[in-house]
Amino acid sequence: MTVPQSTFSLAASIASLPELERARVLAGLTKKQAEQLLWDWKFWARPNQLPPPGDWLTWLILAGRGYGKTRTGAEWVRSVVCGPTPRSRGILGRIALVAETAADARDVMVEGESGILSVHPKAFRPLYEPSKRRLTWPNGAVATLYNAVEPDQLRGPQHDGAWCDELAKWRYAGETWDQLQFGLRLGDKPRQVVTTTPRPIPVLKQIIAAGTSRVTRGSTHENGANLASTFLAEVVKKYEGTRLGRQELNAEILDDVPGALWTRDMLDMSRVGFPPDLVRVVVAVDPSGTKGAEDDGDGIGIVAAGCGVDGRAYLLEDASCKLPPAGWGRRAIEVFKRWGADRLIAERNFGGAMVEHVIRSIDPDVSFREVTASRGKVARAEPIAALYEQKKVSHVGSFPDLEDQMCSFTPSGYIGAGSPDRADAAVWALTELMLGPSPFTWFVGN
Repeated sequence: MTVPQSTFSLAASIASLPELERARVLAGLTKKQAEQLLWDWKFWARPNQLPPPGDWLTWLILAGRGYGKTRTGAEWVRSVVCGPTPRSRGILGRIALVAETAADARDVMVEGESGILSVHPKAFRPLYEPSKRRLTWPNGAVATLYNAVEPDQLRGPQHDGAWCDELAKWRYAGETWDQLQFGLRLGDKPRQVVTTTPRPIPVLKQIIAAGTSRVTRGSTHENGANLASTFLAEVVKKYEGTRLGRQELNAEILDDVPGALWTRDMLDMSRVGFPPDLVRVVVAVDPSGTKGAEDDGDGIGIVAAGCGVDGRAYLLEDASCKLPPAGWGRRAIEVFKRWGADRLIAERNFGGAMVEHVIRSIDPDVSFREVTASRGKVARAEPIAALYEQKKVSHVGSFPDLEDQMCSFTPSGYIGAGSPDRADAAVWALTELMLGPSPFTWFVGN
């Protein structure tokens, strides 16, 4: 067989061959042909990792962990900037790269193993300038990095393309998405790709419902050949069939749990962008026995909440983590100082005096109080859920992992995976603020 020289015809010819013939041809490729094939995404990609046909504004890829979302997004960016010059037919020249945080934009979208730099051959690899949050291609195309913690970064800049990664985890998802849309106005046909594991948040539902969207769905299993065998054997086996597994592995958008103490609508209706002036702030810690990320223990819930001058409570930050004691202790103190909190509270039930020892070893002067769980988790959570129903609590931005736990609390117990560490910490913080002494008399009485 004579192997064609062009990359496109080479890939197409090999892909159409029977398996044995394909192996023989691959073994006989020249170095130049092998190099061409290595960088040909159309040859390596699964069909649902390639852009859908037709005229669309948004390509939404809803897929499970390990599906290959990052690689798909990075390859799409490469495909729309690689041309003689920006504004050539079908070529985009001003791209927005939007991630949950600045670190995610850098570490995942650009520098990651499947990020933009990794999918470009050396001759057309963009110049990355971290200090300017910018990638510049040899043809003049430019991509700028943004994050969903600072939606106003997107107020003003114009783009003709965008790649949004893990949108369902963005803290200010609605605000960031809106600002991006206002600026997506360059060229004749602006386009954007969203790669995310789904959560039932309003902006994601809006994108799905839009007539200009095309939706691709995929599961973790589709990319099994490229995933570590231990991941498939342990993680998939552990979560397959569970509610968390349906969301994170099979990419299902799950509705609210019937009878849950919290619902998505309840949380969304009272969500705000900024808190008012605060009269009191507390940080709550829900400890566990974990030694760090390497063990099977539960995480450490660390949540900051404040009471505003309007008498309402505001959940300010979810800094929960899975770190050894010194690590989560430092994080709790950092959150305490960042918000100017007046008290750090922690549940005593696990480890006795261990929690206070950890905190005091880092900052002996912090205002600290232990609380004891004399009632079960549901009994503690129910009065706090009632405050949400009465519209006395707002979340400042979005806290996807925490809100997933809250929406898995039912009157008969918690139905999520593991322990509701984040939700427990939130309940402790809000109990201290709203069900204890009046926050307006706290400084006088304490």
